[in-house]
Amino acid sequence: MPYGFVGSMRARPGRRGEVVAILLEGTDGLRAAGCSLYAVGVPEGDPDLIMVTEIWESKKHHDDSLHLPETKAAIARAMPLLTGEFSSQEMTVLGGLGV
Repeated sequence: MPYGFVGSMRARPGRRGEVVAILLEGTDGLRAAGCSLYAVGVPEGDPDLIMVTEIWESKKHHDDSLHLPETKAAIARAMPLLTGEFSSQEMTVLGGLGV
């Protein structure tokens, strides 16, 4: 079964656009790493919140992706722009449109 991950992070005030740009830059190698969905979104009512939804072939594929050089570089660039407030939820993906 595919592995799903939904997470949120809070950017420092006025820095959300920069973080979103970093998150979207590093998507080239994700498909080859086992990712079938990587979506970054922002809610209208919260100017600093960022949501990320991912679907991977397995949890191992997701975990391994965190060790890719481009992933590590993106995390290093984004971390100073974030408040440290994160949330996440893991799930087994059972199906749906596009899955």
